[in-house]
Amino acid sequence: MRATLIYGAGDVRVEDVPDPVLRTPSDAVVRMLRSCVCGSDLWPYASREATEQGQRIGHEFLGVVEDAGREVRTVKAGDLVVAPFVYSDNTCEFCREGLHTSCRNGGNWGVHDVDGGQGEAVRVPQADGTLVKLPVSGNDTALLPSLLTLSDVFSTGHHAAVTAGVSERTTVTVIGDGAVGLCAVLAARRLGAERIILMGRHQARTDLGREFGATDVVAERGEEGIAKVRELTDGSGTHAVLECVGTKPAFEMGIGVVRPGGRISRVGVPQYSEGPIGRYVFGNNITITGGVAPARHYIEQLLPDVLDGRVEPGKVFDVTMSLEQVPQAYQAMADRTALKVLVA
Repeated sequence: MRATLIYGAGDVRVEDVPDPVLRTPSDAVVRMLRSCVCGSDLWPYASREATEQGQRIGHEFLGVVEDAGREVRTVKAGDLVVAPFVYSDNTCEFCREGLHTSCRNGGNWGVHDVDGGQGEAVRVPQADGTLVKLPVSGNDTALLPSLLTLSDVFSTGHHAAVTAGVSERTTVTVIGDGAVGLCAVLAARRLGAERIILMGRHQARTDLGREFGATDVVAERGEEGIAKVRELTDGSGTHAVLECVGTKPAFEMGIGVVRPGGRISRVGVPQYSEGPIGRYVFGNNITITGGVAPARHYIEQLLPDVLDGRVEPGKVFDVTMSLEQVPQAYQAMADRTALKVLVA
């Protein structure tokens, strides 16, 4: 079969690899219908050291079960399923607490002997705990993009909003107009926030942010951006800040725009190891929260609204490419000529 491998910065290839097969009784094999390129994939695309052997990549996918091991009970051949961006058993103590990303028997796609999500098929470990059956047909193509966002970006935006305590009583700043940031806007609106300030400067993206529920857009960055948000909030800042970028300047802006007693939820993968967490944060009772989103915990909560069309997070996909075009998809997203590429 064909699958995507990364060999180094800027070097993504689609190559022939062995077809996946069941290795344990808890495995399933899923034939891909939809996959995509994630913003977090762009970090290794920008900086990975060159290697002679490529590594499988991709962690967002939905498809049809082709085969299932004898211990798999929740899905069967022919079922349409979505997989969260990590696999998990859904039974260990951490999974039971809703923290599937810390599963004792879980792991990441594309590492060791586990397939990546950008390929024709995937062997899914811990299939019972990982895969969520979707009550629609694989031919219902209009719904598939939004269902795919449950794998990562919509669940991650929701995680940002939940951990920041977003409700109808909170004002919100979302930092970042990428797919996760836009999904965070959608999630905040879904939870009842009526004032949502989106910090982004790409108009096509911020226009979608307004469609998703943003009431204000701030294009400025740094101190100018902080001053603008403060101006919009009568000097107070917002109760919640959803930081969806992962850079230190984005986190610093979050510190600058959160109000005393507020929460900053970081869901952008941090590309820094130190940040402003000293006396100002302490003195103003600012909570710093967030982290890697346990998508498996959220999928079944978010699924009904997607199925009913109350939310359409799939609108973050602005370009569709084939599997063979995945190298161009990476380049398009790195060049910011595409917001998020759907692979179909």
